[in-house]
Amino acid sequence: MMQVSESDQATSTAKDTVPQAKPRSIHSCNFRYAGRLSNENARTLTALHDKFALSVTTSLELYLGVSLRLKLGALEQVAAAEYPSRTSPNCYLVPCSLNVMETNIMLEMDDELIFPMIDVLLGGAGTASGESRELTEIDEEILQSVTVLIVKELERSWRSLNMSLTPSRCIKPAAIPQVFQANEKLVLLIFEMTLGETNGAITIVLPTSFVGFLLRHLQVAQSKKISSLRPLRSPTLRERILDCDINVAADMTQMRVLVKDLVGLKPGMILKMNAPVKRPGRLTVDGVQIFEALLVRNGTRKAAQLSVRSQEPALEKE
Repeated sequence: MMQVSESDQATSTAKDTVPQAKPRSIHSCNFRYAGRLSNENARTLTALHDKFALSVTTSLELYLGVSLRLKLGALEQVAAAEYPSRTSPNCYLVPCSLNVMETNIMLEMDDELIFPMIDVLLGGAGTASGESRELTEIDEEILQSVTVLIVKELERSWRSLNMSLTPSRCIKPAAIPQVFQANEKLVLLIFEMTLGETNGAITIVLPTSFVGFLLRHLQVAQSKKISSLRPLRSPTLRERILDCDINVAADMTQMRVLVKDLVGLKPGMILKMNAPVKRPGRLTVDGVQIFEALLVRNGTRKAAQLSVRSQEPALEKE
């Protein structure tokens, strides 16, 4: 016979009373997709910067005196470490500091657009020369006015942030790691520009941290706009009825006329009604008598002088 000690019994009892731990749920995670924009946020950014593209198009056409087209072509999200490899060696890169955050945004212009733009600014037609060379300090100074104009339109588009942008000097692609942290993600707003016969891209590079800051403020501004709206008061049934059209008639009743007088009637003849002038007639609304009324004249118009209100018509029972 097996003997069980009291300590063994206590241990088995404690095991029976302790609840079993739930198994952990473990899922795989792809860190390349972490922090990506949702579809709703992407739509918000697209709608906001579609308006920005229209305002920049208008401002540049007035400033340059030529016809051009700018539209948002794509919205992409990349790692900051991958961004320098996407730029061409001779592109125009201008970092802009933000006063609301300790970060920067970047304005990039393709080298296909740089020299046609400079040609227009110098009074030319903006024809593409096909050359791609390193920008000189004079080229950068010429393009600075276009940069300032685009930056001002960005500030107007982001006016809900009450912020300002300060563009700095043009940099080389090798200096991009000094502007953005290597572990940061960037949102690229790629605008397609058509200038004469030249097509190119202007890209606005935004850190994901600033994009989140921008979206939060846009949502707050939108909620304030919605809360400030007050629904218009719907008109009551009485007010709606007061605007309805009804048929009103003033006439005489219970009058007798000889048939021979009616048979001989012709246009222009006067038919004697054989009724005293002071005898009241009636005012009817859609065939229902409302008042006794005398037919009178009000200036050059006919009228009815109301005297006694008629009894309320009895409602027909079904």
